[in-house]
Amino acid sequence: MAAKTLVSTLALVNLAAYFSLLLQPLPGNATSLIPCRFDQIYQLGDSISDTGNLIREKPIGSVTQFARLPYGETYFKRATGRCSNGRLMIDFIANSSGLPFLSPYKKTDGDFTHGVNYAVAGATALPTNVLAEKHIPTMGTNSSLDVQLNWMSTHLDSICTPERDCLEELKNSLFVVGEIGGNDYNYAFLNGKGIDEVQSFVPEVVEAIVGAVRQVIGYGAARVVVPGNFPIGCFPIYLTTFQTNNSNAYDEHHCLKELNSFSKYHNDQLREAIKQLKREYPGVVIVYGDYYRAFQWLFQNAPFLGFDFYSTQKACCGAGGDYNFSFTNMCGDPEISVCQNPSNHLSWDGVHLTEEAYKRMTGWLIHDVLPKLHCFV
Repeated sequence: MAAKTLVSTLALVNLAAYFSLLLQPLPGNATSLIPCRFDQIYQLGDSISDTGNLIREKPIGSVTQFARLPYGETYFKRATGRCSNGRLMIDFIANSSGLPFLSPYKKTDGDFTHGVNYAVAGATALPTNVLAEKHIPTMGTNSSLDVQLNWMSTHLDSICTPERDCLEELKNSLFVVGEIGGNDYNYAFLNGKGIDEVQSFVPEVVEAIVGAVRQVIGYGAARVVVPGNFPIGCFPIYLTTFQTNNSNAYDEHHCLKELNSFSKYHNDQLREAIKQLKREYPGVVIVYGDYYRAFQWLFQNAPFLGFDFYSTQKACCGAGGDYNFSFTNMCGDPEISVCQNPSNHLSWDGVHLTEEAYKRMTGWLIHDVLPKLHCFV
């Protein structure tokens, strides 16, 4: 009798999830950014968007794991500096706009005709010295958001001329400011800071992002997308770090409730700031990129989108524990195994997503932001 009840319950849950899927935007179909006629895309951010800046920052002989296989193995067949097995969301956004992949700013022979990618894996919204004052050590790079903005300023000065000023040059460009700020929190949490302490500097992080938006508008940006943070409590790195026997710490999807509430707090602060920016700049289109809801949709409907139900919280590339993630056995380290089919997994290395997950998320995001970009006016 108990077995029958369990089967019936599972059937109802699956049916409810199926109808939930039907009611959501379906990514990867006909939705396209072609109607926006973007000539260039300019990307600021961290490892969610880095297409090769970090690996070019590293001195000779110092190699990050993102510079070697299995990173990049699925699509590129080689490591490109992307923190995934293949393409990232910015790659799919460029493709959806009819543009080639963005060259990283640090690529000396990069083609910047259709935009530039300034994002650096490990980058923070706050300058590293500000985080150091809070006793928060950073890792990998000092190329925080202010540094990336300086790179952007240098590049735009080189392409804007007296004959063609930046307002004219950039009127058909898309600027993506983030995701950024996630590492400020990652470094804090992973170095033992509590929720309340980290939450206390969320306004500073949001202000740094808002300052970046103001700066790109000053350069001539007419359309800006500002992504929020993921539900970090669903990610293997956090599920491993804060694993507990206290069932009350988890929600119905076995994500850590406090950490997801923290992500919502950051996102709520960012959305309010964007509302203020819209009032300040009525002539500029500023759109919030809802990474939280995009991932939530992906995570909750994963089995109906072709992902393995039992692997939604396990890293494809890694070793150790319930979530296949360990700081001592990370993806890219020698002898670390890779799952047979990465496209069945949401998480690539416990921190970043697989190409297939990014593809699905991008479809959802484009469907969500396209009407708000006012490309048909």
